[in-house]
Amino acid sequence: MPAQPSPDEILQTLLPHLRVAAGYARQIQSKITSLPAKDSGSNILAAALTDADLSIQTLVEVALLGTYPNLAFHGEEYEQSRNTKYFSATELDTNNYLITLDPIDGTKYYLDGHDNYQIILSILHEDSYEAVIAISPAQHCYYYTIKDRGVYRGSLDQDLKDCTPLQICNPQPAILLGWGMAHLKPALPDKYKVIDIENCYSSSIQFPNYNGIFSGDLIGWITKRGKFIDSAALAFMARENGCRVTGLDGLPLPPLSACKDYSYDGAIVANTPELHQDLLAACQEFAGSI
Repeated sequence: MPAQPSPDEILQTLLPHLRVAAGYARQIQSKITSLPAKDSGSNILAAALTDADLSIQTLVEVALLGTYPNLAFHGEEYEQSRNTKYFSATELDTNNYLITLDPIDGTKYYLDGHDNYQIILSILHEDSYEAVIAISPAQHCYYYTIKDRGVYRGSLDQDLKDCTPLQICNPQPAILLGWGMAHLKPALPDKYKVIDIENCYSSSIQFPNYNGIFSGDLIGWITKRGKFIDSAALAFMARENGCRVTGLDGLPLPPLSACKDYSYDGAIVANTPELHQDLLAACQEFAGSI
């Protein structure tokens, strides 16, 4: 790989722009309305789209093109972006980093006034994540990790160097089942509180998002599809914080270059080996229907 900015440098450069994006998201949340939904089948969470998604992606695109024009970029709203055509590439490259962005992860949460939406920016190389930063605008904090260095937490006004190692005390025994995984609920032990987002989601009662694994609101989750821009990035961050992360078959997740459509075929994330065994057993019991 030719000389290029390090993941640390990229995050440090983009953090001020991401702070602006976070402030913008907070400012307009109470006023925003949804745009025509994206085609995501029956998944109401994935279908939601707002001005904030489009505007934040544009802000980050402008910052990248003005600072690191040679980096590849893939944002969630690439099909509607006016800037996609200006990037050197939009896919994984052996000679360059790919920056990915979910401008509002949890758009439905955002529209319903919840505070657990986030902005996720990742730095990927050919086979693995190099860094992830997940900003929670309404909670005025962010989490970040650089490969093999652990996970750090800080308030939005803190720089990377001032963040502290993430410590989770007394996490809630709650598990989140992503969309399309509701059938696993009966196979999970009663000792866990199982949140089936497909059937439990409420516009008036807030449930944890995948980022609850960092706040202590969750001890694990299962997703049917691990997209590079969001749940796969959070799975990488969870692994950096000591969680057990595998595919739905219990095997290590494949190299990024072996994936299609910017996603894994599902993932299990658990904060202990024992929990991972329970989640894996549930997946194996219903393997034919996943």
